[in-house]
Amino acid sequence: MSDEPRISPVDADTAEGALKEIVDGNRSRWGKPLLPYLLYARSPAVFKGTMAMWAAVWSFVKIDAQLKSLVNRRVAWWNGCPF
Repeated sequence: MSDEPRISPVDADTAEGALKEIVDGNRSRWGKPLLPYLLYARSPAVFKGTMAMWAAVWSFVKIDAQLKSLVNRRVAWWNGCPF
């Protein structure tokens, strides 16, 4: 299996709007833009839907913030994220 994605990600250096904010935040937190967001951005509808999903998850007050972080890391692990 190749390490390269089948779909080419958008160029993080030319990101604008909400994607630029995410890319900048990724660079600040992780040292580089995270690939899933660059792939989501290939389709504006997918990108918008994904951002809405994360906003809903993080706004749900009945789930403790630490548990949200653990779930986020577990999903990242399932998806093969290197962190």
